[in-house]
Parts: sequence; C-alpha cells; structure tokens
Amino acid sequence: MSDEQAGGTRGGAGALARSGAGDGAGSGAGGGAPVVLVVNAGSSSVKYELLDPRTGASQAKGLVERIGLSDGVARHTVGGTTHEQVLDVPDHAAALELATRAFQEHGPTLADVDLLAVGHRVVHGGAEFADPTLITPEVLATIDRLVPLAPLHNPGNLAGIAATQEAFPDVPQVAVFDTAFHQGMPEAAATYAVPLSWREEHRVRRYGFHGTSHAYVSRRVAELLGRPLEDVRSIVLHLGNGASAAAIDGGRSVDTSMGMTPLEGLVMGTRPGDLDPGVAGHLGRVAGLSTEEVERALSKESGLLGLTGSADFRGVMARRADGDPAAVLAFEVVVHRLLRYVGAFAAVLGGLDALVFTAGVGENNAELRAAVLERLAGFGVLLDAPANAAADGETLITTAQSRVAGYVIPTAEEWEIARQAAALVARP
Repeated sequence: MSDEQAGGTRGGAGALARSGAGDGAGSGAGGGAPVVLVVNAGSSSVKYELLDPRTGASQAKGLVERIGLSDGVARHTVGGTTHEQVLDVPDHAAALELATRAFQEHGPTLADVDLLAVGHRVVHGGAEFADPTLITPEVLATIDRLVPLAPLHNPGNLAGIAATQEAFPDVPQVAVFDTAFHQGMPEAAATYAVPLSWREEHRVRRYGFHGTSHAYVSRRVAELLGRPLEDVRSIVLHLGNGASAAAIDGGRSVDTSMGMTPLEGLVMGTRPGDLDPGVAGHLGRVAGLSTEEVERALSKESGLLGLTGSADFRGVMARRADGDPAAVLAFEVVVHRLLRYVGAFAAVLGGLDALVFTAGVGENNAELRAAVLERLAGFGVLLDAPANAAADGETLITTAQSRVAGYVIPTAEEWEIARQAAALVARP
C-alpha cells in the first residue's frame, strides 16, 4: 500500500467493515466456520490475528507498531507471506484502518469470512472483571476508571477498542482481561498486609497477569496428562520479556507471582521482580529520586537490563557462554528466583503434578529449563536431558520415573482470547 492510500483509508476502512465484515458477522453470511479477530492494542502498537476459535487455526495475523511516528511499520502475514511497509501511523484508528486494508488487499477478505466477534486483550480488569465481558459503554467507563492501576497499558487497550468499534460497528466486541484468571485466588493470596485504607480506597491487592496464557497452558497440560483438569495441580512458568509464575489447582489460579502491577515476582527483561519496598524510600532520601524516576527505573531499567546492560535473554546467554561475569550472575539470579517460586507454590498446592515452561524464553531456552529441573532432583523431578535439548513444540522433558511431569507447552494467548470471546457470543 502506498502512503497516499494509507493516508486516505480512515473512511474506507470503516466502510469496508460496515459493508463486508460487519454484515457477515451479524448474519452469519460469511463463508466457512465462524472466526474471531483478536486485537492486542498497546500504547504504540496494535497486534491482530484472525482465528478459528475451535481449532486455533490462524487465517492471518499482523502488527502495526511505532504508532504516533512518521516511520511506523505495518506487517500482515497470510499464507506464509509477510507484507511489510513503513509509513506514517498517527494513531490507533489509523493502525486499525491499515489492518483492515491489509485484509482487503492481501486476504482473507473480511467480507468473505463469518466474523463472530472481536476479542480484545485488556491488561487490567481490577477486581471488577473475572470473566470475558461484552463491551458496553458502562464496561468502557469501568476500564477507564482502572487506568491508575495500569497507566502504561489500559489507555492503549481503550484506544484500540474505540478504533475497532468504529471499524466494525456491527460486530460484538469482547474484553478478555489479563487479570481475570486470577480473580478466584483465595483472599489470603490476594491480600497484602497493608493499611485498610490502602486496600479499600486505593484497591491495593494482588491481581496477577498473563491470565490467558496460564489458563490455556494449564488446561492443555491436563489434556496431555490424560487427566481431568479438576484433578491436576500445576505450576506454569510464563517466561518472556515479562515473566510470571502461577500455581493452578484444578484449573483455578490459587497464587501468582505478579502483584498489583507486573513489577512483582520473577526477574524480567527490564523489571526486577521481587524487591524490598523500602528501596524506593531509600533512593528518595539518599539519591533524591522522585516517585516517577523510581517507577521508570523499575519498569524500564532493571531486570536483565540492570544486571547486564541488555534485556535480551539470548544475548545474555551468549555472554554467559563466553564467561562474562555479569551474565553468569544474571542467569543464577533468574534461576534462583524461579526455584523460590516453584518451591513456594508446590507447598501452596500441597503437591505438584506438572511443571510447565511457556512463552518465548520458556519455550526456547533448554539451558534455563535444565538448570531449574536439575536443582529439583531432590524432590523427585527427573530431567530427560535429550528430550529437553531437542524440545520443539509440546514436549515432555522429564523421565517416566519423575514424580512431577515437566513440559514445554507453547502458549496460545490469541487462541485463548478467541475461544473465550466466541464462547461468550455463541450463536444459538
């Protein structure tokens, strides 16, 4: 698409949605099985994927990033081919128009599919949302009131919803919240020991995140074990640039490492995970740092970046292999933190049936998985080293004699969002 076409698509995209996808979604007139368009809108990007909610089969996916800049990038992948362009993307509405135009130009044409719903990833649902929710003006107002709990994420989610509603006015829009899966946690796990006024007036509590990933993976591991979900106690380690652990009993989250914000818990690319809360006050006194400066450092300058100067786990592993002391230490810090949570969560669960690694680092770094599982050998966790080294996709990485089944299971957050959205708006 040319820059001129991009600049003139705002009205065209909405018209395409109304005359094509919108009408088909409302009537079931589109060809083939119903599909869901999953939208994940961040502060400066929109990620999207068109999925069959029953099978997870992807018909097309794309990413528009660097929103608000003149050198934005739009990618649309269909049939194994990626179409990419660099152009001005002034706002989220323009990003959605680019996505809609990409479907029209490269396929599948939205007028020819049965668009059942648009499923939106919304990062923070507070204590208000424990299930996928049909988006209404009242729901939007509540998400907006929750912005103070996720100031870096919810505004982008809201902008993406607004743009998608304009582009697809006749299609049901569903919010699926990262925090929802954890809303059933016992109060003892969700409650911080802080003043009552903080908890009641300022909603300070543990919320947890990566809920769609934890929900999908915990259900999938039960299927792989050949056991009812209700009978499985699992710990899921979602390890990427953002990372979290969840203790899941019978498909229900009973504890998780992230807290009121995504800063707590495991070591991440740029976030420190667990930290003495007194550090913030100390730095204010001795270094004169403001609250905003501390928050920025904890969100953007800590974790692997703070330990090594790089937030890229692959680069850190390469430096570790060369004997770089900072990288060696960083790896040990990551492993130590993981072991603390695995041990604690196994105790919370009263036993453990499965330990699962997922997300980018969890799925692709055999050395990290081995380091964790080898140090659990005293608890009867027996690593199958060849299986772990060769793992590609869903793989059992412990031996038949292991008391706990260790798995690699690729996460499928978009599929989980599509599945939940489709279930909510299922036609009679």
